[in-house]
Amino acid sequence: MVKLLDEHERTLAFAEVALGQIKSLRQTAVPRNYEIWYVYATGYNAPLNKIINETLARNGRLSESDLEQIYETYLSHIKTSDRIDKVGARVIGEIDDVMNLITEALGMSESYDAKLNGANDQLRTAKTREQIKAVVDGLVKSTREMRETNKALESRLALSKTEISNLQHSLEAIRAESLTDPLTGLGNRKYFDRSIEMAVRAALASGEPLSMMMFDIDHFKSFNDSYGHLTGDQVLRLVAMSLKQTIKGQDITARYGGEEFAVVLPNTALRQALTVADHIRRAVMAKELKKKSTGEILGRVTISVGVSMLKPDDDTDSLIERADACLYAAKRNGRNRVICEVDPEYAAETRGQVA
Repeated sequence: MVKLLDEHERTLAFAEVALGQIKSLRQTAVPRNYEIWYVYATGYNAPLNKIINETLARNGRLSESDLEQIYETYLSHIKTSDRIDKVGARVIGEIDDVMNLITEALGMSESYDAKLNGANDQLRTAKTREQIKAVVDGLVKSTREMRETNKALESRLALSKTEISNLQHSLEAIRAESLTDPLTGLGNRKYFDRSIEMAVRAALASGEPLSMMMFDIDHFKSFNDSYGHLTGDQVLRLVAMSLKQTIKGQDITARYGGEEFAVVLPNTALRQALTVADHIRRAVMAKELKKKSTGEILGRVTISVGVSMLKPDDDTDSLIERADACLYAAKRNGRNRVICEVDPEYAAETRGQVA
């Protein structure tokens, strides 16, 4: 009982802090804002607290767009494993219900079979019309009950089939979400690792060309240091949007980690990949970065790109390593450019690494 009271008081204290923050900052007391400040009060979500503290220190307030971005980035995605567990529990519960129904139906079937056997014996010994009628009436009643049981079972099985199908779709949606980076909407590192392995195996087996591009946002740290992590998140979304608008079909696009992105282009030779890479670089540079809360123009974003092409003796790691080395060469040679493995800058980079 004491433990329950302690938990009650502790959660009320978090709630008071949350409401106090909403009042002091004169924010609307909607569920989203309450959840943000309640989680802030608990201290369990360190990245959320860090973003809030930085933004308050810099601006003295959290705008509506700040709150929306914080919620979307740090709170809107329920832990995937928890969601899978919940769906799995519902599937198990549905199966248990169906098994109970089947067990009941089997019991009814055995009972009906016994009644049929009994009726057979009774008919053999029946002497009068009344006795025969009583046996037939009993059979009609048992048959009606059996038919009603079967109809109920059929109806329940149809409902279960629909429910399990819906749960299957839920699991597929959760699986897709588990392979998606929540901030940018691109594939995450897990998705990339899984997809590139399959793409490389297929290309080596078929002999078709395959190219890879590694992108890195130039001077990304300075955006975070100057304008805060929320603006840094906006930069990541801007680059991701340019990738989505350019990369289509069977190509694999992912946030590789931090401010780095990766694209795998099946059935694409090096020259074609260079054209795509430069198109993306120009598309990113063409967009102005605007601070949502104030409308202030913060300038333009640039990216550096490294491009490699699969060789017959390659594996996934060697393909990635060459693209990464090309990317590093692009950054070493002035940034905002595309370098591939046949460029002299890449050769100079690899010689420097060996030395």
